[in-house]
Amino acid sequence: MTADTGDRTGPTASITALGARAGGAVRRWPWWLQVAVLYAAARLVSACIFMAAALHQGPNPWFAPKPDYWNFINIWDARWYGRIITDGYPSTLPTDAAGNVQENAWAFYPLFPALGRALAGLTGISPAAALTVIAMLSGLGAAMAVYCLFRHMASHTAALWGVAFFATFPVSAILQVPYAEPLTIFLLATALLLVIRRHYFSAMPVVLLLCLSRPVGVPFAAMLGLLFLWRLVERGRTPRSGSHSPGHLVALAGLTVVCGVSALLWPVAAWAATGDIEAYTKTETVWRGHDLVPFRPWFDTGVDLFGPVLGILAPFFFVGLFALLLFSPPVARLGVELRLWCACYMGYLLLFLHPQTSTFRMLLPLFPLA
Repeated sequence: MTADTGDRTGPTASITALGARAGGAVRRWPWWLQVAVLYAAARLVSACIFMAAALHQGPNPWFAPKPDYWNFINIWDARWYGRIITDGYPSTLPTDAAGNVQENAWAFYPLFPALGRALAGLTGISPAAALTVIAMLSGLGAAMAVYCLFRHMASHTAALWGVAFFATFPVSAILQVPYAEPLTIFLLATALLLVIRRHYFSAMPVVLLLCLSRPVGVPFAAMLGLLFLWRLVERGRTPRSGSHSPGHLVALAGLTVVCGVSALLWPVAAWAATGDIEAYTKTETVWRGHDLVPFRPWFDTGVDLFGPVLGILAPFFFVGLFALLLFSPPVARLGVELRLWCACYMGYLLLFLHPQTSTFRMLLPLFPLA
């Protein structure tokens, strides 16, 4: 006697067959359509989360309680970018009665609002709408670039899973709000892909734009400098067909210089416009409430969270864990370029970042670890 295996022609079998056909159809889609649908689905979910959170929004300086979706996403940095489109950057740093610099637009890099101003001027839509459109398109472009970057070293399925983790990471909701992060991630992923492919001259304009989108030029320049030294030593030790040619090394050195100079453009622009050589750094430190002291904010935050003993040890523990992650076999397979980027960017955060609620979204450039 054989066991009853159930009705093979019932509703369950029909649903299974339908799912199999749908899955087969999706797999036949071109990669860019698969990425776009995956990314759009993730953004739809985060939009629902935003709308649910807006229902619990109380009184605030920007709008009435329980705002709609569009008002809810146009706060904080989005308001600053909108103000930059309409008013530009101040020629004099605002100060209080004691002469302390106050919050102002120089903390926000110019590429994102410049694109918003151009789109608003061409279409006649509001600055907030223009910034939202650019952010959403940049986020989609970032997903495409991330896929191409992952696909360079993995199968289509693995690359698609990487995009899924990137698109559904808790802070990835920032990719659909009028912040500069979507544009920065798009440019960063593109620049990393060009560097991995050794298209160093092609990467130069991308890196220039990257340095004008958010303050990531310093860690990117550090990554390029270390990569140049790595490739130089590699060629000296084991010259082979796969090592960098002299032409590649010259191009990589040139890209490093371009990135280093580009990283200084915005602080220099703030200096030129205001006459204060410290205009940018003074503005940045307003949000942290004290002067910039490398590493110190991490220890202060550690003490606040864990006490005077564990709080001092916490940053060292964190750095140790991150180092173990970078040397783990899965991350080692990413290649030297992506590992150097993650190390340099995390080092930059440890040096200059003041831990706060924004820290989590600032971890998004570590997307290669997905």
